[in-house]
Amino acid sequence: MDTITFAIESSCDETSAAVLKNGNVISHVVSSQYFHKKYGGIVPELASRAHVQLIDEIASRCLDDSGMMRKDISLVAATMGPGLIGSLLVGSNYAKGLAMALGVPFMGIDHIESHLYSCFIGKDEIEFPFIALVVSGGHTILFLAESYSSYKILGNTHDDAAGEAFDKVAKMLGLEYPGGPLIDKIAQAGDAGFHRFPKSNIKSNPFDFSFSGIKTSVLYYLKKNYGSDLSALPLNDIAASFQAAVTGSLIEKTIKAAKDHNIKIIAVSGGVSANSGLRNGFSEYEKKGYRIYFPEKIYSTDNAAMIGYNAYLKFKAGLLSETEKTILQNAYARFSY
Repeated sequence: MDTITFAIESSCDETSAAVLKNGNVISHVVSSQYFHKKYGGIVPELASRAHVQLIDEIASRCLDDSGMMRKDISLVAATMGPGLIGSLLVGSNYAKGLAMALGVPFMGIDHIESHLYSCFIGKDEIEFPFIALVVSGGHTILFLAESYSSYKILGNTHDDAAGEAFDKVAKMLGLEYPGGPLIDKIAQAGDAGFHRFPKSNIKSNPFDFSFSGIKTSVLYYLKKNYGSDLSALPLNDIAASFQAAVTGSLIEKTIKAAKDHNIKIIAVSGGVSANSGLRNGFSEYEKKGYRIYFPEKIYSTDNAAMIGYNAYLKFKAGLLSETEKTILQNAYARFSY
């Protein structure tokens, strides 16, 4: 029997829904909240209000696009964290209500774990073990994935995550929020060797990350050499130099983890995985026998497809708990007349 998964993602500033058939995406809708740009960052209360206004429209459109009926759904999933609490509640409550009404299982899914598997969306089987680098929003985490239910954190960030560093440096350079895509764009016309910004090394754990130092280094470099005159900045070169330092750190630690654990499979995911410098840097290691996986760019940022795919993998592997199987059906029975 086919497994039709309906998934919701609303952890931050994207309202997204997806329908998957046996782990393959058949419809996917994402609405991004671009109005946060004028505030220079995400405003949590405004984000959750926008989710409330959009969630039903996005979910209905996604289901219509799939050609499926509500009665065809066999599994409902939603992001349960991490994320903005108000935004998470909108999506998870909507999904729980749908599951209750349909009398089907509901799965609460971890956002970061879903990024970890987003490189493999559509695949029936994933080859383990692999090293996973997740660079998403406020998270920069290095994992050793051993099975669908077993993975451990090898390294984490001590302060700013890579994505946060991109946004903060972009602001220093007079660029809009979100800064990561803009830095990547202008860096492609710059000289990565223009200036050497420092890469951090954490003595307590060689797989841990820190990006506050490079952010501070950029700030002092700009003040020392250009003062407050942003018009004189060689934007392309500074962006390229900064990007090279950040992506270099990410690549070096990931490859070290792969070598130390004798693993040749690497999965790189999250919003920063769309960065061209990161992708180009990792591609060099494919020539050395590594298999490097990136998600399709539409699945690199927050999206419901990865939530649904993760839920399907767990469901297929029998990892749906008895509580998750029965709690909503029992609630539905109690409130049916």
